[in-house]
Amino acid sequence: MKYSYDVEEADFDDLVVTRSLEVPVLLDIGADWCSPCRVLGPMLEKLAKEYAGKFVLAKVDADENMRIAGRHKVRGFPTVIAYSRGQETDRFHSAQPENFLRRFIDKLIAHHAADSKTTEAAQQPD
Repeated sequence: MKYSYDVEEADFDDLVVTRSLEVPVLLDIGADWCSPCRVLGPMLEKLAKEYAGKFVLAKVDADENMRIAGRHKVRGFPTVIAYSRGQETDRFHSAQPENFLRRFIDKLIAHHAADSKTTEAAQQPD
């Protein structure tokens, strides 16, 4: 299973929004020239492998996909946005320490699981 992948404008809705209906998605919007992006990116990749499919990492090169950055009103790089059930649920900016990243990811996974239980309960006949 692939735990991280590059996303472009043409496949954004499929690879981020629709995919987040099944599994939480971390959207990492950055740029090659951005020093904090070069620090954060490898940490997110490592965690995506370590969590082994509990979330997926979608990476966007903002220079190549300015509309995605604009759509999300990104003001600085890197910006990481949590998606669950087709919606943005949280975000942070700049490079962060690994313990912060773990808490952020764990919160996203828990939110996604809670939404799943609520959705399943709503679909049960009375």
